[in-house]
Amino acid sequence: MIAKLVAEPSVSSADPRLDQPNRGVLSHLAEWLEALGFAITVQEVTPTKANLIASLGPLEVSGGLVLSGHTDTVPYDEGLWSSDPFRLTERKGRLYGLGVADMKAFFALALSAISALDMKKLRRPLLIVATCDEESTMNGARLLTKAKLPAGQYAIIGEPTELKPVRMHKGVLMEAVEVIGRSGHASNPALGANALEGMVEVLREILNWRDELTALRHPAFEVPFPTLNLGAIAGGDSPNRICGHCRALLDLRLLPGMLPEAVREELRRRVEAALTAFPQLKAKVEPLFAGVPAFETPEDAALVRLCEELTGHRASAVAFGTEAPYFTSLGLETVILGPGSIAQAHQPNEYLLQSAIEPTITLLRSMVERLCY
Repeated sequence: MIAKLVAEPSVSSADPRLDQPNRGVLSHLAEWLEALGFAITVQEVTPTKANLIASLGPLEVSGGLVLSGHTDTVPYDEGLWSSDPFRLTERKGRLYGLGVADMKAFFALALSAISALDMKKLRRPLLIVATCDEESTMNGARLLTKAKLPAGQYAIIGEPTELKPVRMHKGVLMEAVEVIGRSGHASNPALGANALEGMVEVLREILNWRDELTALRHPAFEVPFPTLNLGAIAGGDSPNRICGHCRALLDLRLLPGMLPEAVREELRRRVEAALTAFPQLKAKVEPLFAGVPAFETPEDAALVRLCEELTGHRASAVAFGTEAPYFTSLGLETVILGPGSIAQAHQPNEYLLQSAIEPTITLLRSMVERLCY
């Protein structure tokens, strides 16, 4: 099953030249889940992308478990892989393939766990959810929040956490800041309005704000404060022309409790304030994508306690974003827990340790027995 899922290209990218459908992955999942007795619903997100919701057990009964993951992968670095990224390859106890850790193998292991169970014993519903575009827009998870789920009280998001439960992560914003001026001949500054000079002041103000943000703290995170990264900048086209346009790209990681729109509004305010001495310059601030909210499940939540009991690990916090906050918004207690390491995600020669397979199957089987029997 892992090999078949890896063999189906499902790259998700903001670049339309790289973006691919996920229907091949869903076709395999639907076939396998139907064979186990699940009822299948496919939610169209775009003409080439969809979510899959598979359900088994009494949907009218409260409670139940949702096992969820995303079907897409990031693009891959051609030439940097030691083997075909779309062919599962075993070497020295590792399974190599694009998306094998992040996170196609999770579906195969969840199905393996379920197939060994007596489905007639289900007293509460069991759902398998497979989303699209987690690696780009999160549009699959966003649609779930509008369309709802047919049942479920608890959700496991099978992102790679080395089978250690994660109960919170930071929010993610990616923003573009533009300063718009007027080009002119470099011999006379009065002939234009230099956007690059304005951007210098904007970046100075943004860096001051970054310093202020370090006063906000959450001790559960390795980096306990919000972060702001200046990721890219471009402007102008020639040293003998006044720069008429400059654009910078920012990444912000928010602590739980920080509202994305409030942070965006503060960014706009600071950019505009930085340009008050440049009346000829205009500014524009816009998101590169909708953003991912911060996520937190209380440490005393029933699902957190169960995951800690079954894994022997204390639930922790991570800096990367997932679909977990969207499941939380549906009213589900949610924990991120899956095989593989996030250090392998998005890397050439991505791999999953074969030694993680049986422990994952055993863990997921126990989850279903505890929450659905």
